[in-house]
Amino acid sequence: MKKSIKLIALFVVFQLSTLSISAQEKAKQIEQLLNKYNEYGQFNGSALVSENGKVIFKKGFGSANMEWNIPNQADTKFRLGSISKQFTALLIVKLAEEGKLKLDVPISTYLPDYPKENGDKITAHHLLTHTSGIPNYTNAPNFFKDKSRNPYTPAEFVKTFSSLPLEFKPGEKFNYSNSGYFLLGYIIEKITGKTYEQYLQEVVFTPLKMVNSGYDHSDVILKNRAAGYEKQGKKIVNAAYLDMSIPYAAGSLYSTVEDLYLWDQALYTNKLLNEKSIESLFKPYISAGRAFYGYGWFIDDVDNGDKEKLKTIGHGGGINGFNTIISRYPTDKNLIVLLNNTGGTVLGEINDAIRAILYNKPFNQPKKSLALDLLDIYDTKGAVAGTESYKKLKNDPTYAIKEGDINRVGYQLLQEGKKKEAIEVFKINTETFPKSGNAYDSLGEAYLADGDKKLAIANYKKSVELDPTNENGKKVLAEISK
Repeated sequence: MKKSIKLIALFVVFQLSTLSISAQEKAKQIEQLLNKYNEYGQFNGSALVSENGKVIFKKGFGSANMEWNIPNQADTKFRLGSISKQFTALLIVKLAEEGKLKLDVPISTYLPDYPKENGDKITAHHLLTHTSGIPNYTNAPNFFKDKSRNPYTPAEFVKTFSSLPLEFKPGEKFNYSNSGYFLLGYIIEKITGKTYEQYLQEVVFTPLKMVNSGYDHSDVILKNRAAGYEKQGKKIVNAAYLDMSIPYAAGSLYSTVEDLYLWDQALYTNKLLNEKSIESLFKPYISAGRAFYGYGWFIDDVDNGDKEKLKTIGHGGGINGFNTIISRYPTDKNLIVLLNNTGGTVLGEINDAIRAILYNKPFNQPKKSLALDLLDIYDTKGAVAGTESYKKLKNDPTYAIKEGDINRVGYQLLQEGKKKEAIEVFKINTETFPKSGNAYDSLGEAYLADGDKKLAIANYKKSVELDPTNENGKKVLAEISK
């Protein structure tokens, strides 16, 4: 009998040792992967990965402050962008759970000054699921030029979009709108009598001991805060200033990978909400392209190889100088958090590779982004030289054509007034990603800027055909087709 107990004990120790080695090996692969993405200029930030609820990897890469060579670490604070929406959604559901708000009544109930023509049609549920029809304020013409640097109170900023006509009947379809989540923050303030920031701190950050998270204010001295940068080809510049009253409840929070792990773990418990309320966050209410949208989260069944589907709950974020992603795999309590402070980058691609490592699946090794080299050539030598270089390099196995990177290069050229060059760059995306509605939308915008209405219309039509949720594309198409 004693011998059997010893054998069982040895077996358990062996199993634990095997699991430990497995986790260590995965951590090693993740580190190698992120080192290579960092080397190629595609990841500069902090990462955390947990398996079965236990952290197996956390580390910073590159610089939090490039002027002082201060490295990113696991406790570096990053602006989250739209990851903030999941916190706003939880606060609204909390108020509903407490009977202080109903999700299915008109928002004019809580915002009596909101124009009744629209306020009587829209509910908090519509705002939570991006189905309100309210135009997205960040899509407004010259938004970044005219409004993004100026401070507003919530009441003042709501007036900038509250009287605009709805893009569609509330509940009819999904169209991602920061305006909806801005309004949710304003509703929280009206109901609680507290600022959005105060209520969030009280309900979420303090109970979960998320001491490195909060509402970001540019004027506050914040220890370990990463500076935000943007890439211009291979060149890196300081990100443009953004007054943090503008993103508000749609995107003004900061956090660390470690704090977001605490947040992830709490969502498996009833610390913040009861079970029914937690479940309501993750229901697939409306189709959002390839995924569905819940309350502040995208819900998807991703292909995990061998015809296996894996439930994913996640969200990305992008804000001046920062790019973020959180991916939860609730079946196994796995988590991937990536926070980057050099603007837009291929976090989705990186996330997919880390997920493959977690599940022992094959994955694509990092490649250099062709876009980074092409920008320099299009920018300095013109459209013909840029396209010739593209033809030479596109089959080079060390490079990859990355849709997001190509798109950003195209827009940079467009902003510099180099319309012909931008058109050639956007053409690369439509040729490489012929099923991408966004690629055709960008090309249409470039043709329109260049004064070619015929080709602008053709490309916008193709964009809307491929992506029926592209409301902005439909709007532009209607205007230029008159």
